[in-house]
Amino acid sequence: MRFMTNFLPHIEIESGPNPTAAVIWLHGLGADGNDFATVVPQLQLSGCQAIRFIFPHAPSMPVTVNGGYVMPAWYDILGANLIFQQDAVGIKRSENAISALIDRELGRGISHQNIVLAGFSQGCAMALHTGLRYKQKLAGIVALSGYLPLADTLAHECSQANANTPIFMAHGTQDQVVVMDRAEVSKNALIALGYSVKWKTYVMGHSVHPDELADISKFLRDVLKA
Repeated sequence: MRFMTNFLPHIEIESGPNPTAAVIWLHGLGADGNDFATVVPQLQLSGCQAIRFIFPHAPSMPVTVNGGYVMPAWYDILGANLIFQQDAVGIKRSENAISALIDRELGRGISHQNIVLAGFSQGCAMALHTGLRYKQKLAGIVALSGYLPLADTLAHECSQANANTPIFMAHGTQDQVVVMDRAEVSKNALIALGYSVKWKTYVMGHSVHPDELADISKFLRDVLKA
């Protein structure tokens, strides 16, 4: 495991020597890159090429919905509804920082078609927002317990390169943080725009289920075949 200082600070874990694929995994509000670093051994990615997992740390900022408390966040949350008011400036700022991490992997010899963008909760929102606007085709997007931000701008900002990029979208039926209705509206909006969405639900709250990890593993094996 290596701790890097260039670009967004992040943790790196490689599943094997000389990786030829990368998964950039974005954490949720108030967490950091350590939140999902421990799942790598649980994914059981036999049959995949060697993968470099990258777990960035979001910058800390005051979060309005939490009374201005300073915490790691990809953008400000202005209200509990999540979409009535959105921090478009903050979302764009994080999009640029995440895209820079993707570009960095290209510079390290990873093909854009071997890069997956993944995220949980607010990280899910950023994975969908960034991945669907990225100018080169990605291998896939993993969208966990989150929603599609700035949905009304996607149709004219989306990248045709990622029009057919597979999306694995998963949610907990008992989620009280990002409620199921919000996730389903996002899923339906993506399908209406023609995206290929594999949708799964699990009996859980705002968390990760063991069956979900198995499904993520299958998705990664499918899109990152050796």
